[in-house]
Amino acid sequence: MTKFQLWWASVIVLIAGSIYLLYPSINWYQMDPKERTKLEANRLRPKNLLNLGLDLKGGTHLVMELDVEKLPPNSDITDAINRAIETIRNRVDQFGVAEPLIARQGARWIVIQLPGITNSEQAKDLVGRTALLEFRMVDSSEAGQKAMGKIAELGNPFVGDPNNPNSVLTVRPEAQKLVPAGTAVLPGREDSFYIVSASAPLTGASLQTARVETGGQFGLPYVSFKFDQDGGRIFSALTAANVNKNMAIVLDGRVFSAPVIKGRIPGGSGIIEGNFTLEEARKLAIVLRSGALPAPVRIIEERVVGPTLGEDSIRQGVRASFVGLAIVIVFILVYYKLSGAVAVGALLLNLVFLLAAMAYMNSTMTLPGIAGVILALAMGIDANVLIFERIREEMRLGKPVRIAISSGYEKAFSAILDAHLAEIISAVFLFQFGTGPIKGFAVTLTLGIAISMLTAVFITRLVFESYAAGGSIETLSI
Repeated sequence: MTKFQLWWASVIVLIAGSIYLLYPSINWYQMDPKERTKLEANRLRPKNLLNLGLDLKGGTHLVMELDVEKLPPNSDITDAINRAIETIRNRVDQFGVAEPLIARQGARWIVIQLPGITNSEQAKDLVGRTALLEFRMVDSSEAGQKAMGKIAELGNPFVGDPNNPNSVLTVRPEAQKLVPAGTAVLPGREDSFYIVSASAPLTGASLQTARVETGGQFGLPYVSFKFDQDGGRIFSALTAANVNKNMAIVLDGRVFSAPVIKGRIPGGSGIIEGNFTLEEARKLAIVLRSGALPAPVRIIEERVVGPTLGEDSIRQGVRASFVGLAIVIVFILVYYKLSGAVAVGALLLNLVFLLAAMAYMNSTMTLPGIAGVILALAMGIDANVLIFERIREEMRLGKPVRIAISSGYEKAFSAILDAHLAEIISAVFLFQFGTGPIKGFAVTLTLGIAISMLTAVFITRLVFESYAAGGSIETLSI
């Protein structure tokens, strides 16, 4: 195999590999949106997929503030923020959101972008729940039963809406006076309330796993859980000491269920029932598995980008890209003739290779990312202009075509390298210090510039030298 044959084989392999990497993305976005949603819910997305960002796909943008005043005394705020980000990221990853952005902003704020999640209430419930799971004993004493009756006569014992899971509830002073010492009154589901022990002998910190099961009461889904070794030992002792009593399963200060302990429960496993829908049970299992937030969070900014706006952005971005590309192609073909056709081919290969590389890395395409792609393509064309002008100079000096081609590439290379390195350095700083959209621009720009060195310098030179090697060539259409 000759040198040219080996190089052409390498180029063909690159093209075939790029098509192979891009096919899942092409197939995915041609699929019916309902089918895509179903596959995403089951976490059956293709392995190599070019994702669409919030500004293209639509979704939810949240800014959350950590309530640092409710952190334990002497807590490190930076550590608490980092733990909150990790907890939220675990929840989002288990929920199956593709390419979310979760980042710290300022001293106590967290920015969250969830592409594809346009139901803001669903998003807030998923990432904002504190998820403090506690196991408390229901007060079944005579004093507790009397207090229940007196509190019931007062009506709603809470300030706030007990039917709203996101509402902050406080006990009314007149109801608090009736609660026996060492106990607390907590809201339940459907306007109910419970008097339970003030302290929790066991919390969700000892949970090992939580998952959704079906076949519970009336066939409704429920959440099964299992403790680690230490938690299982405490749970076993707690159930053994309280047979025929009610144990309240409390999540974020609300009683989800209060089953009767019919005997010691060994093995450290149990269930949480609460007339859940399948989606409610799934979200509850996610927040329990991911752990509790170190402190409550407040939503201070909320913005929903509808999928229609995203589709308009894609349509306008693609239209602008094609118009700009068409103008460049016409100019190159008119001004550089057949050599311009070689540059156009390199430009198209640059685009294919760039999108394939982004699909391989599961990168996210955003509007700034599209701008990075266009700039990278422009750098590739610029490199070809430098090369062609150098070749023209050499030919005007009367040099043979083969020597003019070789000399043109060699003399233009230093200028091309300098320009590309300057762009890459700028992109590195943008990625290091920029936010999500700016980082997307930097990634596509860096990849595109690196690939343009391959297409504009190597592939076009391969075409010209293969042409010149075919015999005694006296002219070149340039």
